[in-house]
Amino acid sequence: MALFMAKQAGALSQVHDFSRATAGAELNVAVGLSRLGLRVGYVSRVGADSFGEHLLDFMDAQGIDRSHVRIDLEHPTGFMLKSRELDGCDPRIEYFRSNSAASHLCAADNPTAYCATSRHLHLTGISAALASGVNELVTEMAIQARLEKRSVSFDPNLRPRLWASQKEMVACMNRLAACSDLVLPGLAEGQLLTGEKTAQGIADFYLAQGASQVVIKLGADGAYVASQDGCATVPGVTVSKIVDTVGAGDGFAVGVISALLEGMSLHEAAQRGNAIGARVLQFPGDCDGLPDRAQMTEFMEREKIL
Repeated sequence: MALFMAKQAGALSQVHDFSRATAGAELNVAVGLSRLGLRVGYVSRVGADSFGEHLLDFMDAQGIDRSHVRIDLEHPTGFMLKSRELDGCDPRIEYFRSNSAASHLCAADNPTAYCATSRHLHLTGISAALASGVNELVTEMAIQARLEKRSVSFDPNLRPRLWASQKEMVACMNRLAACSDLVLPGLAEGQLLTGEKTAQGIADFYLAQGASQVVIKLGADGAYVASQDGCATVPGVTVSKIVDTVGAGDGFAVGVISALLEGMSLHEAAQRGNAIGARVLQFPGDCDGLPDRAQMTEFMEREKIL
């Protein structure tokens, strides 16, 4: 989606000046992985409008292969407004994505031959919540990847307002998690989706469903990691001033996924995830704090993250 960030604090209805950027959980992860030097492709739709053109130009600038991002001539590109908060609280967000081009993705948009050349697929629960056709697409892509022995990561990234009922949301999220190798819920998300109260209980639930690795985001407390080889809590990174909380979870996913693809341990992957998530918190835009390789190394060395 296109993103308009308020330049001053206050109610969105009273803000006159906004700066334009880009948004979208999957796009944030794609940007972060590309900046770290991984080859990244993206599947989506944008409208035949200025917002869509801006997004395509942005993907090109970030080195993302968008050969499977279709231009939808009938539906517009979605956008969102985000407030500016001065106290580190979550910003207020208003979405304008009903009937958007991306919400009209369907199984016909699945580039099966293209995906077969990849080694990893990343999905979030936001896409599955947009419409039944998108849900069908991401489910098909996940099943296809697992059958072809390509790894799959899944971040529930819950958006309850997009679902007809909590029961439907829980069933769909857990179905997608069962198709994934790596599941990345927040603690509150995991509690809602599994009925378990503790990070260990949540991890055990998803390991029993077929995931090989579970990383639970604990906010400032870091992350809880679990696999068949054991479990551990990985301490978080202290942030003295939070500028914007949006995108930090996506930055965390970037760190974990990139580290695992580089052959690092799950513990080391969570350390990198904590570091990138903490860095993102200190920047205003969803993608602004996502580092390149040199910036990541410098940040982790400064924070004494081994």
